[in-house]
Amino acid sequence: MKSFVRAMDNLPLIVKIILALPMIDIVWVVYRLIKSISNENVLGIVLGVLLLFIGIPFLWLIDIITLIINNNVLWFD
Repeated sequence: MKSFVRAMDNLPLIVKIILALPMIDIVWVVYRLIKSISNENVLGIVLGVLLLFIGIPFLWLIDIITLIINNNVLWFD
């Protein structure tokens, strides 16, 4: 799991932004869930599962903005 997180973190910025587009943004939701599982963060796991099933319609926009600013998606760990 940590190798998936490392691989996603090391992607070029343009690929990260493409993965944050609507309907493809599920990749970042799975990334958040796997990152929380690998760090054993229970709150992150619960929120990741909720995002997986409920999702937030504007989350892709937040992801694109935070990728441009920080080169990383918004998540706590």
